[in-house]
Amino acid sequence: MSTIVPIKGIRYNPEKVSDLSDVVTPPYDVIDAAAQQRYYDKHPYNIIRLEYGKTYSEDDDVNNRYSRASADYKTWLENKVLQPDSKPALYLYEQEYTVDGSRKVRSGYICGIKIEPYEKGVVLPHEETLPKHKADRLSLMKACRANFSPIFSLYSDPEHLVTHSLKKAAAGLPKSAFTDENGDSHRLWAITDPVTIEQVQGLMADKRIFIADGHHRYETAMNYKLEREKEGPGSQKDDPSYNYVMMTLVNLYDPGLVVLPTHRLVKNVDPIIINGLMENMGHNFLLEEFEPEKEIKSIKKFLSDLYDKGRELSGKSLHRHIFGVYINKKLFFASLRKEEDLPSLMRPDKSPEWRGLDVSVLHSLIMEKYLGIDKNLLARGEHITYTREEEGALEAVDRGEYQIAFFLNPTLVEEVTSVAANGEKMPQKSTFFYPKLITGLVIKDLT
Repeated sequence: MSTIVPIKGIRYNPEKVSDLSDVVTPPYDVIDAAAQQRYYDKHPYNIIRLEYGKTYSEDDDVNNRYSRASADYKTWLENKVLQPDSKPALYLYEQEYTVDGSRKVRSGYICGIKIEPYEKGVVLPHEETLPKHKADRLSLMKACRANFSPIFSLYSDPEHLVTHSLKKAAAGLPKSAFTDENGDSHRLWAITDPVTIEQVQGLMADKRIFIADGHHRYETAMNYKLEREKEGPGSQKDDPSYNYVMMTLVNLYDPGLVVLPTHRLVKNVDPIIINGLMENMGHNFLLEEFEPEKEIKSIKKFLSDLYDKGRELSGKSLHRHIFGVYINKKLFFASLRKEEDLPSLMRPDKSPEWRGLDVSVLHSLIMEKYLGIDKNLLARGEHITYTREEEGALEAVDRGEYQIAFFLNPTLVEEVTSVAANGEKMPQKSTFFYPKLITGLVIKDLT
């Protein structure tokens, strides 16, 4: 089903850049203006200048962030700041990181994967996308003809055959090794052995690919491929590079695969609706105030209790239909009263797997039904902000910047793949795969 290929990766020249931590960044969509400036200041060759350049008031159709990225990219190649590897490779990639006090290692590999439309069922999405983000990524791809960051995707390999094959071939020291600004370690090996590559290709041939992070970039790659095909036969090769997009593939069964929750902050809703929210929620949800006797409440303890209560409700390791609500300086647990009511309360055209997601219940029942924030309003981005910062969420509500905060348990990996396998998409920001992939380790040429 899936077609993976080795790529002749373009990487930073160690003679020009001695410490990769100076030039790499997280994915562009988690970088705010302050972080963008910090990366600009960190090193003149930081990948931020290519992947997510600054915009200026005087920008126009000719001179803009995309034209500057293209010019810098060409200059860095000419000056050998960036160099293509001599042989096509599959790049074994390890991230060692700390989460909840525990040290973990996540293994994956970077490759090219043949771009397939979703309807073929080879590459499957799980989240909705927004047009403006795809327009931005397409402009960058057209200007630079390169993938600067890999799409993060998952595949199922219970026996870990792919990872074992790659690690067996990864003899010696890694091509790249460094520690990033968060204290996470990164190691990269280039696997060029034809036998190993062919073995991995065979193991992957019957596997579906589930996009974990990078839906906008994958759909952009599909659009870019169509545009390049329209350029005419003169631009075609037998199997052009733009038929493939750069991905980092991680096994669903990798012990280092972690999903964290993304919480919701609500603003710009009619105060009358806000004042009646808890009463309306009470029809379908059991509301329990957290530590009402304490003036100052521990958000860490609250989230720990939220997770435990979710497991208790489900009777197993899965959490089920319980949220945290912060309103009027009070924290509440909100748990669904009757699971059997879900089919009648939610969209009948959706599968039981989709209706069973905590994030689907939150968006369908609370956001849409009680707050009036439907899909169209959600897409406009005027009512919901997504955050991982629990303390910051409470403080933002207390300052009056937002009216309510909703806290979620993490979506489980098996929930993501079940929904994707049904051809359905989850609400935006339903998952936060941790840690994020690093941008700047490997670049894929699309010329």
